[in-house]
Formats: sequence, C-alpha cells, structure tokens
Amino acid sequence: MKLTSQKKFVIPAAVCIAVILFLCYYYFFTAMAGKGGSHFIYIDKDDNIDSVYAQLDTIASQHGMTGFKTLVRHSSYEENIRTGRYEIEPGNSAFTVFRKLKNGLQTSVNLTVPSVRTADKLAGALSRKLMMDSVEIYKALTDSATCAKYGYKPETMLCMFIPNTYEVYWNTTVDKFLDKMNEESKKFWNFERTQKAKAMGLTKEEVITMASIVDEETANDAEKPMVAGMYYNRLRTGMPLQADPTIKFALKDFGIRRIYHNMLNVKSPYNTYRRTGLPPGPIRIPSVAGIDAVLNHVRHDYLYMCAKEDFSGTHNFAETYEEHLQNAAKYSAALNKRGIK
Repeated sequence: MKLTSQKKFVIPAAVCIAVILFLCYYYFFTAMAGKGGSHFIYIDKDDNIDSVYAQLDTIASQHGMTGFKTLVRHSSYEENIRTGRYEIEPGNSAFTVFRKLKNGLQTSVNLTVPSVRTADKLAGALSRKLMMDSVEIYKALTDSATCAKYGYKPETMLCMFIPNTYEVYWNTTVDKFLDKMNEESKKFWNFERTQKAKAMGLTKEEVITMASIVDEETANDAEKPMVAGMYYNRLRTGMPLQADPTIKFALKDFGIRRIYHNMLNVKSPYNTYRRTGLPPGPIRIPSVAGIDAVLNHVRHDYLYMCAKEDFSGTHNFAETYEEHLQNAAKYSAALNKRGIK
C-alpha cells in the first residue's frame, strides 16, 4: 500500500516537472524569430525598453516575446540598455537574444568610406551608416584642434580617409572612429608607398591632393598614371596646374559641365589657374587607384591634355601649347555640336 501511495505522488510530480521543462524550453530556447534570414535591430541612446520591445515584436514569435520579456523582468536590463547593432540569426532563442542585448554582443558593420568631395558630404554619408550625428562628425572634421591631433589641418583632414571597407561597430564614437581611420591610414602608407612619395618630393597629403584632381579628371583607371604624370610635370616646372575640377570645387558647383573663361577669375586658394602649386587640400577623397596612379605615374614630357572629342572619357595629350590648342578646338566643336553649355 505504501509503494502504491508513493507512485500517486511521483507520477504527477514527474509530469509537472516535464511540463515545466517543456515550457522553459519552448519559451526560452526555441527559435525566437520567424522564418527568413538574419534580422537586425538598432538600439541607440534614446531607446528604452518599450522601443526595444517594439523592434523585436516585428520579427519575433509570440512565445519568443513572452520568453524575452520574462527574462527582462527578472534582470536589470531595463535600467542598463546597451546601444548597438544586434543580429538576430535564424534559430536564435529568446535566451540567446537576451544575452546578446544584455551583454552588448553586437555585430559589426562593414563600412565603406565613400569617395566624396567635401567634409559635410562625408559626415552625412557616415551618419547614415553609423549611430553618429552628422553635425558632430562635421564639427570634428573641421575643428582645428581635432585635425591637429592627427597631424592635419581642416583643409587636409580628408587625407586621413582611405576609401576602403572597414569593420566598425555601429555605435562607435566619433573619437574612436577617427582613431581607427588614423590607424588604417598608417597601414595604407606602407614603406613602399612612403618611399615613392619621398622620391617625388611630395608629402602624403600632397600625393592625395594630386590624386583627387586626377580622379576628377578621369574615371579611367588605366589612364590615371598618364594624367598624374602630366600634372607632376607641371608641378615640377612651376607651371600652374590649370585643373578644371579645382574651379568647380572653388565655385562649389559640381554640376558644371563646361568651364568658361570668366569662371577662371574666382578668388579661391583652390583656383589652380591663378595660383601655382597644389591647392591647400584634396578636392575629394581620392580612390586607391588614383593615389597609386600618382605614386606610379608615367614619366613623359606632356604638359597639356584635353578631353577627347569622342567623349570616351579619355584625353589627348600634348607637349606644346600649339598642339594643345588644336586638341581643345576639336573638343570645343564636339561640345557645341551636342549643345553642351
């Protein structure tokens, strides 16, 4: 009789334990998100627990949300929400997602630094990819003290940015981001590149400034070393660079398709028709191809170039001004024929 009485209690207890274990597994350890690939949630400094719930609710199952909220109620997460970009992978349970968010186990962003023309454009592009505010970034890029910290001036600060793809955290601070870009720039300027710049008698900033002009002159990577060689010849001989893209930069009008003589009188340190030498800084963040084109420029005797009349994006080169005038006349006629003003 006694054994039978014990069974009456053991079996229901075992059933209860099994049910409890099943519910724990169901709510806390089964996949939280619905079907599909990975999902990302972004938590910034203005988010609270309700906004976190709102983001998760769009991707989570009902039982997954119940499990997550239960874990939150029995923790200090609500008072210690951590910013970041978090990946909710297929199969992630409520417990796994909770652990990621509570411990700040975010997923990095593959950030490509864009080849933009101005600091405000860079700030805007970065703010669309990272948690940083565009105004905060712009202030840092144009602040003399911040620039000096990295060895630059506001006019040359864009030289620190090499347009490659980098792995960064979405919630990185402006200071940490600039520190990383500075380290990446140092890696880019390896011994070989540094020695080539020295052999040309140019600083890294001057190489990048020339590269920015080369990039504006042609999108044809194969032709860039030729264009770079021509501008280097002008620089060595003390001849004004007379680069049309610098006029567009001076006027802050990048939609200009044709440079007229009256535009050449713009008062600006970037007017390479009126001033000799390189402008104060780059007129865009140049491509790696543009930088290497300057460092590996073709050695020739050309001093002039003009866009080809076939609009192929390449150029006719000339050693003499007379020959250049002939090339310019052909290009001007082609522009007029197309009605380009």
